[in-house]
Amino acid sequence: MENITRRELLAITSMGVAGSLLSDTLAQSVTVEPEKSAVTAKAMNVLFIGVDDLRPQLGCYGHKQMVTPNLDRLSERGMLFRNTYCQQAVCSPSRSSLLTGCRPDTTEVYDLVTSFRDALPDVVTLPQHFKNHGFFVESVGKIFHEDLNDRASWSIPAVFDTSGEEREQYQLPQSYREEAERLHQVPSHGLVYGPATEIADVPDGDYLDARITAEAIRRFKIQNAKKLNTPFFLAVGYHKPHLPFVCPRKYWDLYDPSKIVVPADKKKPKDAPDLAMTNFDELRHYYGVPWNNEPLSDVLSRHLIHGYYAGVSFTDVQIGRLIRALNEEGFADNTIIVFWVDHGWHLGDHGLWCKHTNFEHATHVPLIVYRPGMTPAQTDALVENVDIYPTLCELAGLPLPDHLEGTSFVPLMQQPKRSWKKAVFSQYPRSNHVMGYSIRTERYRYTCWRQQHDNNIVAEELYDYFADPAESINLAVGDDHLNILHALREQSNEGWLAAKPAT
Repeated sequence: MENITRRELLAITSMGVAGSLLSDTLAQSVTVEPEKSAVTAKAMNVLFIGVDDLRPQLGCYGHKQMVTPNLDRLSERGMLFRNTYCQQAVCSPSRSSLLTGCRPDTTEVYDLVTSFRDALPDVVTLPQHFKNHGFFVESVGKIFHEDLNDRASWSIPAVFDTSGEEREQYQLPQSYREEAERLHQVPSHGLVYGPATEIADVPDGDYLDARITAEAIRRFKIQNAKKLNTPFFLAVGYHKPHLPFVCPRKYWDLYDPSKIVVPADKKKPKDAPDLAMTNFDELRHYYGVPWNNEPLSDVLSRHLIHGYYAGVSFTDVQIGRLIRALNEEGFADNTIIVFWVDHGWHLGDHGLWCKHTNFEHATHVPLIVYRPGMTPAQTDALVENVDIYPTLCELAGLPLPDHLEGTSFVPLMQQPKRSWKKAVFSQYPRSNHVMGYSIRTERYRYTCWRQQHDNNIVAEELYDYFADPAESINLAVGDDHLNILHALREQSNEGWLAAKPAT
């Protein structure tokens, strides 16, 4: 099937909001041992749900203000990972790492234009591995970064959601007029988009992610009609809450703006290097946002946070629709569900917006894994997005490829409180050929900024999350924490292999 056009997507009938998430049968979980699963005549299907730019701002992560009932219910039936971290806080590098099972220095993807196939022409991706083992593998929405889809990964061509034009995100005519006005008012600003937010009295189906859901549901119906024994792997990628913050008004109405708290601390951490910060140009390219390095007002910040929350709830409803359809088509008792996110998002903390840093809010992501028959649980263990590939293989009974640089966390699904990784690793490059390597332990984050040509250290950061959860003070400056600094520097140099859990 070729990529469907916007007109074809609009023709897809929008389905109603999900009521219950999973059937009563699924709610009655029993203990199983995931590592004993094996490909059989009725192998497990996989529903692989990806979301863009979502920090763990969900009810199931303790944020009671958030309206996310569908993901909350999924977490009650599956495994909620409270401390999951991405490998680089921007779309394509993070997704390339997750989908290849390799870290950014192996994929050599640090930007939005490089393909991992340049450095790894023969690497077998996660969906490709399932395809090679007899699964029918499909993709709807954003899984790989746009323009970098990997054809070898899918059984049929991936279904994209836009033609690449940002204006297809909007539904109101004034959004386009505002974009045109901005082009005339600040022609020197370069690439620009429409407004950062849009509140429209329109049905869900007018917006992109609801159309993605409708197409994914149609795939369930096709699979059901085929009555084949071939297991499926369906990847569904949602955009929201990615900018622009656009969704139907009813999702905005879920939140009282007067109760939305704007971060009080809008400064970089004390003694943090300038390398740690970003100008969040991604947001500044939208209409109505100051673009000349000015800080955002509290009024604008509150409105943007409101839009972000609305987008989170909109996506939650789409995921509820999707899982409800899985149940209605008879697949719920035989389908593994993985809910993952490419990276987090700043909402004014440190005066920052968007991602593009090594700070906690940019690298910390939600993760929920559900396997029929499992015992629901939560874990505080440190895990990484790069661990998803080997875990999903083990849950589905597939062999693990030799190239993987993550660790299956199936043992955590059996013993959530067991000892696990000593640390997890993220990184982010800066334009002056400096790479920031960040290591997160249970208590600390240590970030080392190195010149890429000679590996010399140009700056360091150290944050103590037990004493300073807001990352307000960089402890790497001065002599008061030298022992901790030296120990974490050594641990960072030893790398991810030395941080693996004991078998």
